[in-house]
Amino acid sequence: MDGGDVSTGTVRRLVDLLAARPFAHIDPEPFYLYNFPGPMELAALFRPHLKIEDGRVVTLDMPSSTFFCHEPANLVLFLGKEPNLQWQAFGDAILALARQAGVARVLFVGSFGGAVPHTREPRLFATCSAPSLLPEMAQYGVRPTTYEGPGSFTSYLMTRAPAAGLEMTSLVAEIPGYLQGRNPMSIEAVTRRLAKILRLPLDLGTLRAESTEWELEVSRVVARDRELAKTVRRLEVAYDNELLKLDEAEQ
Repeated sequence: MDGGDVSTGTVRRLVDLLAARPFAHIDPEPFYLYNFPGPMELAALFRPHLKIEDGRVVTLDMPSSTFFCHEPANLVLFLGKEPNLQWQAFGDAILALARQAGVARVLFVGSFGGAVPHTREPRLFATCSAPSLLPEMAQYGVRPTTYEGPGSFTSYLMTRAPAAGLEMTSLVAEIPGYLQGRNPMSIEAVTRRLAKILRLPLDLGTLRAESTEWELEVSRVVARDRELAKTVRRLEVAYDNELLKLDEAEQ
């Protein structure tokens, strides 16, 4: 659930902004596939990313699962890829560290491609391990999720959270389904919402500027494609009409 790099991008941004330090990791070897039989298009989904320059290997990005801590905010951050194998054992590792570190609440951030245009604030949805957590999320403009389909490791972990004495919320941003690649606007929106939920005094000026520049660049590209521009305009009208209906319902 990392479309637009919203999941990893948000956590990386928090790590940088807070100067959080790494203190533990999960050994990736038992949990990830590095290859998969079949055509290269399929195998490439599993193989680690490699960069070669002038005949020399510069980087090889193997899967990593790292925990960071920011002690002033009493906060643990986790950055990792969904495991391909042994979900129970991977969950055991996360829950064991949470217990040792005294973690009481877990917040996951992710994204999915939807009908929100790139010119509007992404809509945020929450799934919670307990109904009592939903009103709190509503205070931050986050809607409850309605979904049926393939489940993620996050959903699996949420089913185990209550027995581990944890509250858990999955916070997912709806991002433009017609775009690929990193989405700074959605990363900024989710980071800003997390800063409020976690009461973090973050300076988001740089991220806000990057978000604005990205939106302008995407708009320039969209303007050159007549059909795509029409699609975006339809999405904008639908988005704005939905906001009007919500405002009327609250009055």
